[in-house]
Amino acid sequence: MGHRLSKIYTRTGDAGTTGLGDGKRVSKDSLRIHALGEVDELNASVGVLLCETLPEDVRALLTDVQHDLFDLGGEVCIPGMSMISAAQVEKLEQELDRLNEPLEPLKDFILPGGTRPAALAHQARTICRRAERALVALAQAEAVNDGPRQYLNRLSDLLFVLGRVLNRAGGRGDVLWQKGKNA
Repeated sequence: MGHRLSKIYTRTGDAGTTGLGDGKRVSKDSLRIHALGEVDELNASVGVLLCETLPEDVRALLTDVQHDLFDLGGEVCIPGMSMISAAQVEKLEQELDRLNEPLEPLKDFILPGGTRPAALAHQARTICRRAERALVALAQAEAVNDGPRQYLNRLSDLLFVLGRVLNRAGGRGDVLWQKGKNA
């Protein structure tokens, strides 16, 4: 990367365009930039979650996820680039199976909350779903590889399970939705 970021402002975006990784300039409100921004926000939300006290295996997993999300953003930023592989999607599936196995099967819907780390995992999950929707919208207009969409789909499931795992790690159970509670 060298000294590419020695000057942070360039003024090149003042007219409402931004540069893609391949050098092409596009409108800042393009579907590609929208999807890229959603992935960036997701990565930032995972970073906030990493500020919490977490089990070491969860911390290591989320650190890997942050790197994958940076690669995913790179793939979105450079049309035609492929950076998210089937192996990365499969790793999320393996982690999902490992983390979900000791949990009791769900019989009710759960609400996002409980401990602060669990609530932050749920917040990251909702941002992940939004990023996935933005990527789907982009894929309807332009060519997008399947890997990033599959990765985000698995990641949102993983973040849901992490909410449950983190509640247990914090000595709490799931926060259950109660049908008709306020009726």
